[in-house]
Amino acid sequence: MSKSLHVLVPSIDAVLRLDAMAVLVEQHGRAIVTEGVRLTIARIRGQITEVAEKALPLLAEPAIIAEVARYVDNANAPSLRAVYNLTGTVLHTNLGRAILAKEAIDAMVSVATGASNLEYEIDSGKRGDRDNHLEELLCKLTGAEAATVVNNNAAAVLLVLNSLGQRKEVLVSRGELVEIGGAFRIPDIMQRAGCKLVEVGTTNRTHPKDYAEAITGKTACLMKVHTSNYSVQGFTKEVTGKEMTELARSYGIPVIEDLGSGSLIDLSKFGLPHEPTALEAINNGIDVVTFSGDKLLGGPQAGLIVGRKDLISKIKKNPMKRAMRLDKVTIAALAATLQLYLDPDTVAARVPTIRLLIKTVAEIKAVAETVEGPLAAALGSDINLIQIECQSQIGSGSLPVELLPSVALAISPQKGKPGGKLKRYAEAFRSLPKPVIGRIQKDFFILDMRCLEDVDGFLAQIGDLKI
Repeated sequence: MSKSLHVLVPSIDAVLRLDAMAVLVEQHGRAIVTEGVRLTIARIRGQITEVAEKALPLLAEPAIIAEVARYVDNANAPSLRAVYNLTGTVLHTNLGRAILAKEAIDAMVSVATGASNLEYEIDSGKRGDRDNHLEELLCKLTGAEAATVVNNNAAAVLLVLNSLGQRKEVLVSRGELVEIGGAFRIPDIMQRAGCKLVEVGTTNRTHPKDYAEAITGKTACLMKVHTSNYSVQGFTKEVTGKEMTELARSYGIPVIEDLGSGSLIDLSKFGLPHEPTALEAINNGIDVVTFSGDKLLGGPQAGLIVGRKDLISKIKKNPMKRAMRLDKVTIAALAATLQLYLDPDTVAARVPTIRLLIKTVAEIKAVAETVEGPLAAALGSDINLIQIECQSQIGSGSLPVELLPSVALAISPQKGKPGGKLKRYAEAFRSLPKPVIGRIQKDFFILDMRCLEDVDGFLAQIGDLKI
């Protein structure tokens, strides 16, 4: 029986001559359609068994066409896709960190669809500097004399250290020798920058005298690193930025501070814990400050460098700066985001990162209640769905010990132990047209509602759930 079925399997050429294949070829190109036909025919031949009746549906012309079309769609689908972040981590590094404001997205589209004055002075008709689109904004928002920008904060730290401390010593407190995601360690980056690290103080306590006793003729600068992704508590002492700058002035050396998360406004006025701002660092006398664009600032990935004009000028002249520079689309998004901070009365509503962080429990609960009924119907009677109180986190190393009260929908099986069923639930949600990313916690698959703003879009696709 299986031999006769093999005879019925159409050839690759025969399938390619179908009218439906001509349509696919016109839409996607002959090469990818031919590859899809070849794999489809091979799969059919592989599935023909002694139980011939099970193989017969595979040979139907509509089934073959549908399989080829499915292959072509999957092959042409972009690898980088939009997802729903229901993990409860607002700035999720693996999910792209900050969501951009509409103004930033519009600015990106505007410069991406044609020529722009990226490095061109319209008034003079001469060549310009791409930093000009950002420097004035950054100086206005931070109080710095000058500014420059590179492609992320790790690059900013590397560039600053190489520019100001190459072949010299840089003093850092032992309690601030941090490691962030991806094994990025301050000691390693300092070595790559050509600096000699000099550790001062102890892990939990460092005093001004520790810096003073370590300063020599080879000292290039002092460096302060904001411990944004962990907290040292108990019997502790750190040297403040102001204390460091007062000490450094007497020796004629600069102070660098890496703020990491890089908030531009005092978050405590929104009920969130205080996070050091670039403005505070500059007011404390810090000479060069570095911070991220895609964390608490809520913009695109970038490393921002602000500070003294003479030092920023030296940093800009470093040959490595060109290798780290921003493209026009990122500059447009960052400039548009920074513009929003010029109006402190509306920034919280217009910058998605801040808007999501300051959401009230009542607002989140309202979203959960809207979603709960339709989702329960889609899941069916074999699966439990309950509303629970939970805690979100900021993410990306920002305020690591601070948790935000939130509301989630928790999914579990009606009967039996959760076991592998929770993984199956998670996989089913990831398989939706716009993947939904939640988290497995104890005996539940959790969907934290804090970051769900597109409720209609979410509900429109839950009918496709296959659990």
